[in-house]
Amino acid sequence: MNNLEKKFVVGVDIGGQSAKCGVVDARGNVIAQTRIVSNTQTEAEDFVKELAVALKGIIAQAGAEGQVRGIGVGAPNGNHYTGQIEGAVNLTWGAGRVIDLAKMLSAEMDGIPVALTNDANAAAMGEMTYGAARGMKDFIMITLGTGVGSGIVVNGEVVYGHDGFAGELGHTAIVRHNGRPCNCGKTGCLEAYASASGLCRTAREWLELTDEPSIMRSYDVLTPINIFDAAKQGDKLAQKVFEYAGTMLGMAFADFIQFSAPEAIVLFGGLTHSREFFTDAIEKAMNANVLPLWRGKVKIIYSELKESDAAILGASALAWEL
Repeated sequence: MNNLEKKFVVGVDIGGQSAKCGVVDARGNVIAQTRIVSNTQTEAEDFVKELAVALKGIIAQAGAEGQVRGIGVGAPNGNHYTGQIEGAVNLTWGAGRVIDLAKMLSAEMDGIPVALTNDANAAAMGEMTYGAARGMKDFIMITLGTGVGSGIVVNGEVVYGHDGFAGELGHTAIVRHNGRPCNCGKTGCLEAYASASGLCRTAREWLELTDEPSIMRSYDVLTPINIFDAAKQGDKLAQKVFEYAGTMLGMAFADFIQFSAPEAIVLFGGLTHSREFFTDAIEKAMNANVLPLWRGKVKIIYSELKESDAAILGASALAWEL
């Protein structure tokens, strides 16, 4: 059978704790899925073998043997050009190493072609193929989770740059002087203020610097979830923490707009559950800092993909191009 006639693709989203896998049809239905742990292996070969066993299992479950066109993989530090994961510090089997993951996985899967990219680019592909960005040719995908990831789409194509690593907007400097240290080694990065960890850092700093009453003072550990819970209960300091993150995002988005003139900025990730407390701040700061040429033109929208399927669908979208 010609590869283009095959009816299914497989999506794999590799994270620091687990890898989500699914078989996807042409309509974007995830018809079989599973996950494996990704933080117990010390060697990439062991992880890939476990992943291949899981993939063969769900392909059989879906009745898709011989019908899989390709496998798309989203992973931290994934390079679309080379098919390699390069120095992913959050992977127990990847830190400080170059892992030829696409080649290794294809070999374990009896030659099924494999495409790899970073997780935020995979999310952009998924949104363009199945989600809120359907029909858009120019948009920016921002993932708000442990970090701040981004995928830039221009004229219907993901921007990879000359080396495959374009789109690190979370590591643009939003605070130029006396900025917070970021895990990347720089200071003042957007990620240090607008990610889940950045949100918690803001809350801890403000609780130490002020005497303002707050429900957050009763928590043993601050997490985005309990900061959100405090905000929902009317805690003014918690609400200001979200507004501050939104303001930082909006200021950064103004600069991003001036680079690629997107139709929309699409937001995805765990922090978007708290959107009621930061969307207004994003839009206000974005439109206050962007050139008048784009003021009020660029939409802030949220992912339409089911959270349980989104990572799989994003990765699977890569495979339709194989």
